[in-house]
Amino acid sequence: MNLTSIPALQDNYIWLLNDASGRCLIVDPGEAAPVLKVLAEKQWQPEAILLTHHHHDHVGGVAEILAHYPGLTVYGPEETRSKGATVLVNEGEKITVLGIEFSIIATPGHTLGHISYFSFPYLFCGDTMFSGGCGRLFEGTAEQMYESFQKINSLPDETLICCAHEYTLSNLTFAHAVYPQHRGIEGYFRKIKELRAKKHITLPTKLELEREINVFLMTQDVELQKQIGLETTPQHAWQVFAALRDKKDHF
Repeated sequence: MNLTSIPALQDNYIWLLNDASGRCLIVDPGEAAPVLKVLAEKQWQPEAILLTHHHHDHVGGVAEILAHYPGLTVYGPEETRSKGATVLVNEGEKITVLGIEFSIIATPGHTLGHISYFSFPYLFCGDTMFSGGCGRLFEGTAEQMYESFQKINSLPDETLICCAHEYTLSNLTFAHAVYPQHRGIEGYFRKIKELRAKKHITLPTKLELEREINVFLMTQDVELQKQIGLETTPQHAWQVFAALRDKKDHF
């Protein structure tokens, strides 16, 4: 399988996964034009569209893509029913596309019905986990997003986090501000600044790396808790997560 990222809108990435025969799937097409351009250039044949949630910058291109490729299966959670989803999927279910099996993981927080698709090593997680950060809480709660992060954190080290936005520099700027003495964050922050200065993509990222540089995966780190002025027990680590999210919202 080959993974392709297609820049779209202001800072979105639409993901395509293709096999050797040129069949492919499309993840969260926020707009159609860049997808159709790549499909034509590569002469790839789409077999399905995967939607993670209902926001327009993830579903805006569905109708136009279907106009060019009628009959495509569009998978998505209930909240995408009116956005073009033809097969509604839920936590714990499995789907097979391009001959590979994807597990559906409920990852609410950004939206209430947000889901992610996992087939090792690929995790298409929409606006749940970003490199160095997490999605905004538009509909769900910090506790829900914390639990979604724990599900992702249970996956293998080599999992590729295929998130939907180029937010890495912003996230690392925040992480370095709240945890300046963390050497892993400091080193990666320098690297990301260099990459973005050259307009290079920073995704996908590996879960193993995220455990080292993503403060939202460090809620039980005592030093981080001290940095944000909130020390709590591991049983309430979601409160640290909530405090971090609030600080990021006002950063």
